[in-house]
Amino acid sequence: MSRFEQNGIINVYKEKGYTSHDVVARLRGIIKQKKAGHTGTLDPMAEGVLPVCLGSATKLCGLITDAGKEYEAALLLGQKTDTQDVTGRVIREAPPEEVLLLTPSEVAQAVKSFEGRLEQIPPMYSALKVNGKRLYELAREGKEIERRARTVIIERIDILDISLPVVRIRVKCSKGTYIRTLCEDIGEKLKVGGTMKELVRTASGSFTLGTSHKLSEIEEYTQAGRLSELMIPVWEPFKELKEITEGIAGCPPDKYEKLIKNGNPLSGVMLRDRLAASDGESFRVYDREGFFVGVYSYDKRKDIFTPYMMFL
Repeated sequence: MSRFEQNGIINVYKEKGYTSHDVVARLRGIIKQKKAGHTGTLDPMAEGVLPVCLGSATKLCGLITDAGKEYEAALLLGQKTDTQDVTGRVIREAPPEEVLLLTPSEVAQAVKSFEGRLEQIPPMYSALKVNGKRLYELAREGKEIERRARTVIIERIDILDISLPVVRIRVKCSKGTYIRTLCEDIGEKLKVGGTMKELVRTASGSFTLGTSHKLSEIEEYTQAGRLSELMIPVWEPFKELKEITEGIAGCPPDKYEKLIKNGNPLSGVMLRDRLAASDGESFRVYDREGFFVGVYSYDKRKDIFTPYMMFL
């Protein structure tokens, strides 16, 4: 495996039935790379975008996880389950005629009322840990514990279709938002109950459905020696930053290489880009072979570029 293929991101399309952990385990086996991590849990019944970071790119897991998300979901009205989705046990049902009496405007008003900042209580059937144990493990033992509400932001909800009892929505939201919980809360607002029927994550930060790949496709590319065609470079999340590729004439190339390989600060006088640098501005730094070394931040007062995140 080349140096490039050891370090990068693959935008995986997670299929139904897999846990996020399953995807990482399968990917490790396919590409023979032990160091890998996903960037945000998806339930087994959900599908869609799941970027997986490899090698030094695992340092980006938190950054990508923190990015905003976009989902398309199917909300089933008239039913409430213990898992907040259709895989769970039904604990309450509304008469079908009561659901069918709802008007499109009533449904739309209830859905749109959840846009903005709101407090959301994480579901018991979730991967959150409490005292070292995941909530879903406690739920399977028949236990329910008090959970603190968390602030999430629903930037936008678009209604794609209303064909009662099913409502299809597109949600653009902050990290940590539970679409299952949103579906249940909309159902409660309409006083008929609600549960999530389907879920597809269409975007995670800059990673979208259109550039994602199923595990079977990744395996085919790997066997054909073409894995690099699917790899997203480590520098992709920083593509808007200016580049620093070498020192100026006054700095011998070997000295520049040694400094960046050791993660040392770079003095402003050594770099040709120093005059264009503003205080606190970040730059992508590369070695002479074109390998992305990391992100450096400029301190104008000291006139130095300091390593912020290294990917050696």
